[in-house]
Formats: sequence, structure tokens, C-alpha cells
Amino acid sequence: QEVGADGGQSAFSAVFPKLKRTLRHRTRPKALRDPRLCTAADMSSSVRDAAAALLALVAGLCTLRAGGQGFETRSLSGKWTLRNDNASLAVPADVPGCVHTALLKQGLIQDPYYRFNDLVYRWIALDNWTYTRTFSLPLEFRQRQKMVLVCEGLDTVASVSINGAAVGNADNMFRRYNFDVSALLQESNVIEVRFVSAVAYAAQRSTAHASYKVPPDCPPPVQKGECHVNFIRKAQSSFSWDWGPSFPTQGIWRDLRVEAYDVCRLVYLSTTPSFDPVAGQWRIEAELFFDAVEAAVARVTLHIPELKTQNTFEAKLQPRMSRNAFLLPVNRSVPVKLWWPNGQGKQTGYELSVGVEVGGGSTHTRTTVYFRTVELIQEPIAGSPGLSFYFRINGRPVFLKGSNWIPADSFQDRVTYDVIKNLLQSAVDANMNTLRVWGGGLYEREEFYDICDELGIMIWQDFMFACALYPSESSFLNTVREEVTHQVRRLKSHPSIIVWSGNNENEAAIATDWFHIPPAEREVYRRDYVQLYINNIREIILREDSSRPFLSSSPTNGEESVQEGWIAENPYNPNYGDTHFYSYVDDCWNWKNFPRTRLASEYGFQSWPSFSTLQKVSAPKDWHYSSDFTAHRQHHLSGNKQMLFQAGLHFSLPVSTDPLQEYKDTLFLTQVMQAQCVKAQTEFYRRSRSEIIEGRGHTMGALYWQLNDIWQGPSWSSIEYGGKWKMLHYFAQDFFAPVLLVGCEDEEEFHIYAVSDLQSNLSATLQVSVYQWSRMEAASTLLSPVEVRSASSLLVFKRPVQDMLGKGNCTRKSCFFTFALEAGREQHGPTNYHFLSSFKDAEGLEKPKLSATVEQQGETYVIILQTSAITPFVWLDAGDIPGRFEANGFHMLNKSRAVKFYPWRPSSREELARSLQVTSLTSLT
Repeated sequence: QEVGADGGQSAFSAVFPKLKRTLRHRTRPKALRDPRLCTAADMSSSVRDAAAALLALVAGLCTLRAGGQGFETRSLSGKWTLRNDNASLAVPADVPGCVHTALLKQGLIQDPYYRFNDLVYRWIALDNWTYTRTFSLPLEFRQRQKMVLVCEGLDTVASVSINGAAVGNADNMFRRYNFDVSALLQESNVIEVRFVSAVAYAAQRSTAHASYKVPPDCPPPVQKGECHVNFIRKAQSSFSWDWGPSFPTQGIWRDLRVEAYDVCRLVYLSTTPSFDPVAGQWRIEAELFFDAVEAAVARVTLHIPELKTQNTFEAKLQPRMSRNAFLLPVNRSVPVKLWWPNGQGKQTGYELSVGVEVGGGSTHTRTTVYFRTVELIQEPIAGSPGLSFYFRINGRPVFLKGSNWIPADSFQDRVTYDVIKNLLQSAVDANMNTLRVWGGGLYEREEFYDICDELGIMIWQDFMFACALYPSESSFLNTVREEVTHQVRRLKSHPSIIVWSGNNENEAAIATDWFHIPPAEREVYRRDYVQLYINNIREIILREDSSRPFLSSSPTNGEESVQEGWIAENPYNPNYGDTHFYSYVDDCWNWKNFPRTRLASEYGFQSWPSFSTLQKVSAPKDWHYSSDFTAHRQHHLSGNKQMLFQAGLHFSLPVSTDPLQEYKDTLFLTQVMQAQCVKAQTEFYRRSRSEIIEGRGHTMGALYWQLNDIWQGPSWSSIEYGGKWKMLHYFAQDFFAPVLLVGCEDEEEFHIYAVSDLQSNLSATLQVSVYQWSRMEAASTLLSPVEVRSASSLLVFKRPVQDMLGKGNCTRKSCFFTFALEAGREQHGPTNYHFLSSFKDAEGLEKPKLSATVEQQGETYVIILQTSAITPFVWLDAGDIPGRFEANGFHMLNKSRAVKFYPWRPSSREELARSLQVTSLTSLT
């Protein structure tokens, strides 16, 4: 048998999908698992160790085959040949991969993200492309009873042939395709995968749907995108979005292999723990989906050694696909450790061994099982109309803290394990416990969910429908049913996934008439909506996974939407479900502009990435705010003006005789504005956790839009393309802290709330200080004992603003407040600030002498900052050195401060000192 570069691992994971992550985590050294702590030496030794383990695995697999199981696999990943429709271009191409990256690797195109190349290279998506390769199979492989071509991901519309004979067609990048090729394979074979333009296909399908329009036809012109994406089962954002480019890729974007077997193959293995409160016992439902050549009986043994639990079951295999489900009671004499979200406890997992005996042979695999329960609580609240909306994990209400995830790159073969790990670790480092996988992107790869399981990141999982209406013809619904069934079976074992959601904003699109549909015609679209999300997707969820809740949309009124026929009159009603809220014209410093909602699953403000990030994809002529590049990169209507408007409410806009410096200062100021705005809104949601004000409140989640970027451009993200943290992400470390003080004004009174995610009360001292902008010593300080209640938000301080100003000989323009908690001589939670006027109106704020020196401490570095006056929004930028600072965007009230820098690759003190740039709000000219 021939084995490709990753053939051994693909072989084993193909038969037993869940083993892949168990193997990887056991062979990957700690340094390699955290790319930010990895050295070149670590990497090379890690690769050698992994290779040795892989060879052992292949040997073990061959031994199992000798035992009579009769299963082999041949990976077809690796080098292929790629040509366009008229064969004027023919180049080598990697699989998995796509056309754009193949052309880039051969030097035929520039970086697609450079300047205006998203328009320059539009021709690539309009052409048709064909992948071809040859492969050979030994006689013993071809003598198996059945051979199947397994395509894990074809992007998107393709026809497959082997040795000139048609094998099958694909029309959905989210499906796994299995084609019987038993009668076609020879010793030497040619496989061809012909892709047609996704843009052309979507237009053809739209034209064919002649009975009525299915809006929207095209994205807004500012997005510079392609039309009719709702007619193709492809990442909806690949045709463009308001934060990303149009790159409708073509290619074999996931593994492709041939599997040969005599008796059966295991297609899916899933485990679903549940707790029986009556028996006081955990149970595991193990589901095994076999594809069998003929009817057979197998013995399946399930064993959890650490829990002293084992049982053997009989599985009846039917020809083709069959499902066998077994209920394994867990031994009650051994305590079960639970899986908890980040900040709530540990993410304990247990090894489950699965043994299968069939056809005179046997084989074994292992997977990890996590024990946790999830409930979505929607019930009446005293003093408030509507229903609650919060998640209870293992019986404990948990406030969702986090963001929304979009695809990490337009070209998915560039998204490595380390890219995913870095982004997810950055979420955890900012005290997040939840990410919403947004419905206009992708169902992420297995590694994404594995890492979320390990880190305790809860996942709100959308199905891939967003901001559009969709057809309901049978061919479309059929491929959607296959897509949803596959994805649920693939993903449902992950404890990190806590809810399925049907789509992004499509209930709201119909309810609030986004597409200006005449009243007489609206019923057909409501019927299509119910047919797709309720009669099809929801029915599949009810059949495949009863362990977690299903929501028809986001935002939605939850149970109220159900009562109103699945489309509520007002899906944004803050008394039900979740809400999405954006406002770029209202003052973001005024908390009264925010809805007091049950759960905020989208909100945010745009900013530009750092200059070092933009510099890689731009030219000097682009480096001013009114350039064609600046306008081209902005895909949100009036977005650049909105950022300056919001910033101008409280800050003086940069003006400089040096155009480049003014551009850099403007980029910086957009990040200051974004960080302050999202901070104000998030803190409002966190302090609304335990209150009902005028019938509204009990907010139990804050997921800002958005975590990551798909390219280098303006967006709502807190992490730039490439991994660099924006100021917002550093602020998130504080406003998502387990213990947080939140300050606000109401009717000329200053209030402080103590917010806690802890599971026990905290007795502490509240320290409230009044500072003048002109002095580094507090003008006055108040100390007050407080009791911070567990898992709640409580008003702990209330004083008239004028009384506090009087204690420091202050006015609103000359002073500001700080407040912090101390207990046992330690500070609990971050120091927070309340500004009494806009910074552009502040009196006494000086331009300080700000300097920095760099010292090395082992693998980290320490930046020693010195300042001569109070310095707001101190910003450290390491340029192109990847890594993050311990803190950033902070306010210096003391003359010196030490800040650690954690590099994500080997560096030196000299390199960091050369690259480091330090600025602040008072540095702007």
C-alpha cells in the first residue's frame, strides 16, 4: 500500500474520526501546542516525535488489518495538477488547497490581499478549474469487497471522474461525499475533479428560480462582491461581507481519500453523556454509524478505565449505512469530574476505549468523553414581562462572556492549527468563555472544537445561513439536509457546543422587512423560512441530538418566536431571547443608548488595524485616511466617517503637518474609540445581570462583534489579521474579568456596581479616588467595606457627583474617578475609571515625557515605562514581532510602570527595542 505524506494519520482517523484529536494531543509536546512558547528547536523535535508516533500508528493499523478486519485507505492529499477551462494555465497544486493559493505559490499572482487585488483577481473565480492526479493501488487493496472515494470537502460545484468514468457530482462545500468506485479502480488511475465557477453557478440557479425572487440579489456596492450567494451552499461571506473581501474560491479544501474494506467501515462515532437525576447516575449514549458490505453482527465493547465502567453490546450491521446506539451506565462508585466553561472550573475528560469485533477480526479506537449538561432557561421573571434567557451548565447559571468568530482567512488552507490555537488562546487570555460561530462562514474543522473543549470555550453554533432569504426547492433542501446531518453527527460529541442556531438574522430580515417585500407576497417567504429552518433543520436536530437546545435564529425571541409561528413581530424585543444592536450615531459613552436585553449576542464598533498590519498590503501612496485604498478597504457604508464621528464626540481628531504621522494617529484613535465604546456597552450588560429596571434586565450574556479578522482592513474585530491584539482585546481582559467594578452616572449620581462570576462571596474594601488631570497624586480617596456577592451584580456605591468633586476641588473637566477592590492586601479585579468629560475638553491634561526601556527575563521581556504626567491610553506596539503585552492601552497615573511582553516566536532584547513604539492619547498632534 502507498501512503501519502499524511496517509497514516488520515487512514486511522478515516475509520475512527474521534481518534485523531486523542492521538494529536498525546504526541504534540506542550511547547508546540502553544505556538507562543515554541522555539525552532522545540518545533523540529516535535515534528520528529510526531513522525515516530505516526509510523507506529501505521504499523499498528497494518497489524489490525492482518487480524481480519479488512480495511485499508489511500490518501489522495498531496500534489495535483491544476488547469483552467481553456488549459492556458497548468500548475502544480496542493490538496487540501484552492486555486488562489496554488497560483500564488507558483508566483503567477501577487498576494490576493495586496491593495486592490481582490478586484484585479476576480477573473480567477469566474473561470472553471480542474484538479488532476494519478495514483496507483496494489492488488490486495483492489481485491477488497468495496472501495469508496471519500471527499471531506469540495468547494463547491464539481464533477468527479476516475479513469474517464463519471463518479459523482457535488454542490455543497459543507458536505462529506462518498462515492462507490469499486468497479472503476485499476492498478494505475487518473482522478479528475472539475469545478465550475461558483459565481456563474449561483447566477444560473437564481435565474432558474423564476417563480419568485429570493432576495437579496446582490450585496451592497460598497462590498464589491458577487451576486446570488444564497443560491449556493458555500461560505456566504466568500462572495463578500461588510468586513471582508470577495474571493469565491474553488478547490479541494479538505482531505480526499479512497477507503477499501471487506466487511464494514465506521463512518461516525459520537458520544453523548447525560445525567439521570432519579438514579443519580451518568450515562453515555455511544452512536456508531457503519457502512457495511452486507448484513453482519458485531460485538462492541465500551470501556472507561478511569471510571471502572465497561460493557459489551451487540451491533446489527445492515447493508450500506446503519446506526447502532448503546447506552453505557457509568459506575456510580467512582466520582465523575465535570467539564466546566473557562473561569468556572476544569475541563476534565475521560478516555473511552471502543472495541469492535466483526467478520473474524477486531479493532480498537479511543476518544475523549466529557461530562456536562446544558439547559437554556426561558421562564417568567418577577417584575418583568417576557421570559428569561440564559444558559445553565451543570445546573449553574453562567454569564456568557465573549465574541463572535468569523473565518480566519479567505483561503482556508492557510489556516493552520497554530493560527486557530493562537486565536482561541487569545480569547481565553481575555477572560472569555464563549464564542459564537457565525452563520455566514464555515463549520470549523475538528481542531477548532477540540481546542475549545480543552480551553473551556462554549460555542454557540450557527448553521451556515446569514442575512438572506433562501430557496425551498427540493434539490436545495436535499443538499441542506445532508449537510446538517453530517455536521451534527461530526460535531455533537463536543461539550463546547452548547446550542445550535438555525441562521444569522434571517428571522429579523423577514419580520422587519429588510428586502421591502410587498405585504401580499410575504407569506411565501414566511412559508419558505419555516420549511427550511423548522421542518428540515430543526427536525434533523430533534432526531440526531437531544442533548442541547436549538434556536431557529439569532436574534430571536426564543419561545415567544415559537408561539408566533417562528417569526416574531419584533425579534429584537429585549424582554425575550437574544438581541443584536448597533448604533454609530448615538454617543457610545451614554449607557442609556443601549438596550437592557436578556442576552446581547452581537454589538460593536469598527476600528482600523495597526499600521504595521496594513503596511504589508499597501503602498506609501495609500497611507492617508482619504486615499483610494482606505475607501476601497472599507466595506461598511459610511464606515470611515462613522469612526471619525464617534471618535470626534470625545477626542480631538489628529492634525499634523506630517501626513504619515496623521494617518498613524488616526488609525490609533479609531482603536481608542472602539475600545472605549465596547467597554461601555459590555460593562452595561454585565452590571445589568441582577437588575430589573422598568421591567427590563437580567442580562446573561455579552458577545461583542467580532473576535478575529479575515484580512487586513477596518472591521469590528478585537484581533487583527495575523493575531495582533487591538486595544479592544486588551480592554476585554478587564471588562470580562471574573470580578469587575462598573461605574456609571444616573441623575447626577455616581454609581458603582460590583460584578462577580465567582461561586463564593468576597468581603473587600472599595477604594474610590478623585484625580485631577494635572496631578499624579489623588485629590481625595474614599474607602468603604463592601460584600461582593457571588454570581451577581450589586450596586455597592452611590454618591452625588458634585459631592465627590467638592472633595477634590474639582470640576467635571479637570478631574476623573478611579475605583478598585482590595481584599487581604491584594487587588481583586482591574482598576476602573470614570471620565466626567470628553478628553477633548479635559483641563490640566499635559503632554508628558514618555520613555521606555526593554529588559529580558528568560523567554519574556519587560518594558519599563517612565512618564512625567498622567498619561491616558498608553499604547505599546512591537511592530512585526508577533506576541502580546501583559496590558496595553492603559492609563499611567504613576511615574513608572513595568509591562511584560510575551513573544510568539524567538526574539531578542535588541530586536524588540528597535521595533517597539510607544504612544499615548497625549502624543497625538
